[in-house]
Amino acid sequence: MADSTGTLTISEVAHRTGLSVHALRFYEREGVLADPVRRDAAGRRRYSEADVGWLTVCIVLRESGMPLPEIRRYTELVRQGGGTEAERLALMRVHRERVLQQIAQLTRSLDLINYKVGVYEDAVGTTASSPTVATG
Repeated sequence: MADSTGTLTISEVAHRTGLSVHALRFYEREGVLADPVRRDAAGRRRYSEADVGWLTVCIVLRESGMPLPEIRRYTELVRQGGGTEAERLALMRVHRERVLQQIAQLTRSLDLINYKVGVYEDAVGTTASSPTVATG
């Protein structure tokens, strides 16, 4: 929960995003946060709701396989503001194609796995006493 200044501690952000405190510090060092992390009078990191929202975008991009240098580049473009939309679009299109290729590969894998499940379900249901299954 945000404090009276409307900011969150690093532990609170870690809890909300599922990232570790170490990962949050790493993301800060790597330059993937859209805004500089603010500090309180004691030097402790303070995050805004906007920071949490941006981190959520970074998490989704990372989980979908976007390399960290591309996330950093995307962040730099966002920081630059208007006029960078075409480059941001190009970056997202390239990543979308990568994700679509991953989905296609996973679909092929799932098809094979579903086939094997069917083979073994049939084998267990009809030949449960037989120790060997010819299809491997």
